[in-house]
Amino acid sequence: MPLGEKAGFEKSQSRYCGVEAEFNDDMPQLLNFNLSTGSFDFVVAPLMNPSYRPSLLEKDGVLPFAASDLVLSPSQWSSHVVGKLSSWIDLDSEDEALRMDSETTLKQEIAWANHLSVQACILPPPKGASCANYARCVNQILQGSNNMQLWLRIPLVKTDDDDMDANSTSFIDSWELWNSFRLLCEHHSQLSIALDILSSLPSLNSLGRWFGETVAAAIINTDSFLTNGRGYPCLSKRHQKLITGFFNHSIQIVISGKPAHSIPRPSSDLAANNFDNNSESKLLHPLRPYLDYVGFLFQRMDPLPEQERFELGYRDFLQSPLQPLMDNLEAQTYETFERDSMKYIQYQRAISKALLDRVPDDKASATTVLMVVGAGRGPLVRASLQAAEETGRKLKIYAVEKNPNAVVTLHSLVKLEGWEDIVTIISCDMRFWDAPEKADIVVSELLGSFGDNELSPECLDGAQRFLKQDGISIPSSYTSFIQPLTAAKLYNDVKSHKDLAHFETAYVVKLHNIARLTPSQPVFTFTHPDYSTKKSNQRYKRLQFEIPSDTGSAMVHGFAGYFDAELYKDVHLGIEPSMATPNMFSWFAIFFPLRTPVCIKPGSPLEVHFWRCCGSSKVWYEWCVASPNSSAIHNSNGRSYWVGL
Repeated sequence: MPLGEKAGFEKSQSRYCGVEAEFNDDMPQLLNFNLSTGSFDFVVAPLMNPSYRPSLLEKDGVLPFAASDLVLSPSQWSSHVVGKLSSWIDLDSEDEALRMDSETTLKQEIAWANHLSVQACILPPPKGASCANYARCVNQILQGSNNMQLWLRIPLVKTDDDDMDANSTSFIDSWELWNSFRLLCEHHSQLSIALDILSSLPSLNSLGRWFGETVAAAIINTDSFLTNGRGYPCLSKRHQKLITGFFNHSIQIVISGKPAHSIPRPSSDLAANNFDNNSESKLLHPLRPYLDYVGFLFQRMDPLPEQERFELGYRDFLQSPLQPLMDNLEAQTYETFERDSMKYIQYQRAISKALLDRVPDDKASATTVLMVVGAGRGPLVRASLQAAEETGRKLKIYAVEKNPNAVVTLHSLVKLEGWEDIVTIISCDMRFWDAPEKADIVVSELLGSFGDNELSPECLDGAQRFLKQDGISIPSSYTSFIQPLTAAKLYNDVKSHKDLAHFETAYVVKLHNIARLTPSQPVFTFTHPDYSTKKSNQRYKRLQFEIPSDTGSAMVHGFAGYFDAELYKDVHLGIEPSMATPNMFSWFAIFFPLRTPVCIKPGSPLEVHFWRCCGSSKVWYEWCVASPNSSAIHNSNGRSYWVGL
């Protein structure tokens, strides 16, 4: 029984909670007890008798699997069983007999799991820091595998350096173990993580890394639970926040271990705690109170806001950026952007302030010439007229639009609203239009996710010639930002194309399963109008990022790009996370991938170089990492990705 139905979580894997079981050769009984009696959704079950060793099996002996494939239907195996491989397996043991037995058993159990059509198997954690042979065997299996997922069990451990005993031999950071294994397996997309959640948790920064990795499940041992005032299991505030984060990232929860609480007899006031009041199943299944608590945490979550629900289908979905100068936008694209009321509220505020500054109250009857360049279907025309009405100023508007299809809609809008005496529609590319007079104010919405990536600088340079010397441009400036990310899913999606071009393309993406490793830094800034004599839209920036010391090492799969624009004076618009305009959905971030992910360590800066290059017919970006080790320069000469002029 799923944890519940919540807006935005209807299709999330996080609605399902499993239980880790001991070996049982009666699989139907095991499923009935845990699913029907305990109300869990699936069982993590050993597929092989734990006492089995290949070297001790008599010749032609029958392998001691948990059950025949016939005892459950294919859909039961597929939907309700996650295979758990034998925990004694140690493929990097010094003991050759154990190593050989481990390899044989690993392959036998995986082959059996494939035969049963289970969707995933949990691999035991590596026994030591060296895991090359284990990874080699798993990688062989992955290369020849069908669609079955392998979840490597990793304990969630990171000991601070000052907490370490000088003689301690235990590893400091379990992320290092995962990273070593994942690199040996070439970032295979079917290799994921099952995180063992322990009673103590690392720092917030250290935990944050895992949300950018391919975590499929979080296994919570009963030892990690505290006891509330009623004697029931509960979790610490930090554990609660972590579990909520797992829910938000579609990570499934598994309860593990033996009951660690003496549960009192159910009483009638249990319902007040939002727990299931099915007292019979509580008494019959010892882990049911732990499931109830996880369900309680899930039900307590706030429903997703309407905007987030609208964006669900776009999460971590790579899209090519628009080419609005080279291509004409479709009606559906215009409609999506026009629904973004917050954006036009900000534009209206900026235009109102500009009008008040431009035209004093004693000259309010004077007419201000305002040009909307790239008018689309008219939302900025409407915002300008509303600003004029709000401030009591008079406008004469030129609406310049190159898309002939949008111009048809513009004409209809002007006629419908009765704006014929105020608005003149110009069907022309703003760069080539000969304006009959100069403008007091030029308004545009040509910004892309990275600020200048939809050629706003080139367009506004062309339009600047019909702006008065003391005229106002809205926006008046905009700055791009980049931020290093752990983004294993995005990296695997780009890698799946198996070519260079996709690794040298910038994508628009609603970032979700990512870890932001450091605050963003500004890259390129453009100001309008720009009357400098040596004006160039080419740019180059060298940046250095350093991750917080308590994060531990982390993998950089690429960079998120954002922008922040000053529309007019203190009126801003942007998507940079620390100062993003709330409730605005016109722009997702942009993602610049790295062909080879870079591992960074605390105290070792990440040096990044970004270029904006301009040619006669196109503009493009190039990027690379120079430290801690050098990457190739991506997209040299715009060979894979460019924006056409």
